[in-house]
Amino acid sequence: MFGYMMKRFLQLTVTLFGVVTLVFFALRLLPGDATAAMAGDNLSGEALERLREQMGLNEPLYSQYFSYLGSLLRLDFGNTLITNLPLMEMLMKSVPITMTIALITIVLAIAISIPLGTLAAYMAHKGKKTLDNIITWAAMVVDLMPAFWTSLLLLLILSLSLGIFPASGAVTFEDPVMLMKRIAIPVIVLTITQLAILTRMTRTAVLEVLNEDYIRTARSLGMSEILVVFRHALKNAALPIVTVLGISFGNLLNGTVIVEFIFSIPGIGTLLVNGIYSRDYPLVQTLILFYAFIFIVVNFLTDIVYKKIDPRVQF
Repeated sequence: MFGYMMKRFLQLTVTLFGVVTLVFFALRLLPGDATAAMAGDNLSGEALERLREQMGLNEPLYSQYFSYLGSLLRLDFGNTLITNLPLMEMLMKSVPITMTIALITIVLAIAISIPLGTLAAYMAHKGKKTLDNIITWAAMVVDLMPAFWTSLLLLLILSLSLGIFPASGAVTFEDPVMLMKRIAIPVIVLTITQLAILTRMTRTAVLEVLNEDYIRTARSLGMSEILVVFRHALKNAALPIVTVLGISFGNLLNGTVIVEFIFSIPGIGTLLVNGIYSRDYPLVQTLILFYAFIFIVVNFLTDIVYKKIDPRVQF
């Protein structure tokens, strides 16, 4: 296990280095100029050139690149180009909000989709297709609903028409009640996007296991159906479900970019969109690096869970 962890740590380092390099050069190949975006119509000519010089954007690309790598090695993310605020300070404010949304969403998605998928598989196994078909078709319909469309629909119904949840207001941990109300619709939207794939994957995995010989043996020993399904079938079907959960968490972070921007939630998704609009290179680079780091860590934790579920798994 120690050897595996060292191997994954090296892979993580190489992957992050690749992400840093790719994002650094990709951003600078995009059309547009950070200084022009920041100055707007207020500066032109020599003034714009002086501003570019002060920001170090006239340096050769390789010089900017090695300077950026040196800063990362010192864990110095620097300041944003547009507001000149420390990036670490901005991350400390926005990351807890995004992670709160993501964690509540994944807990709700697991709590709803796994029982639904297991129930659909059990009904299909027993030849009772009606409930299985309803759950499967509902999952397919939900899967076809784009997150931005669902966001706007729920915003119209739950906020503007019924007034259940506010469409605007402060998002701060100092007021947890208001915080929960403000992130309620984004959490619902993201949970809906996760339900479809998790429910269908659970159904497929459990249905396959329910046809195994050891399930028939468990029934022949007089075990109740609940014990057979949840103790034996679901446990042995867990590996593919855990795989999809790991992938879903990565997709979930991508989804937060859309819903945070739509609902004006000051998380890292909103920061990223604003950074791209303003060509704020340090901000965008740092946020994409953060997303890549979280995705790699989640994959690593998924592998650890594999080993816990099935000790026969070899790395």
